[in-house]
Amino acid sequence: MHSLKGQPHVIDVRNLGLVAGIELASRPDKPGARAFDCFLKCYEKGLLIRTTGDIIALSPPLIIEKHHIDQIVENVVWCLTRASVRHG
Repeated sequence: MHSLKGQPHVIDVRNLGLVAGIELASRPDKPGARAFDCFLKCYEKGLLIRTTGDIIALSPPLIIEKHHIDQIVENVVWCLTRASVRHG
């Protein structure tokens, strides 16, 4: 999960194993909107994440396999690179 550090808009990554909180920079005009946009983009790609404000919360199942972890990180990176696009 710490490979997400340095991605666009990521302020901090906190985790305990695979359970992670990824703190994003808030948009000055819409706090929480960046994480919600990521939620929508990830959902479109088949990944369900949770958000609280501008924090992405990940809690994958404990029986997860390495290739699934790679898919999660890949999808989150994909959404973060598109998170600057504003909706509504």
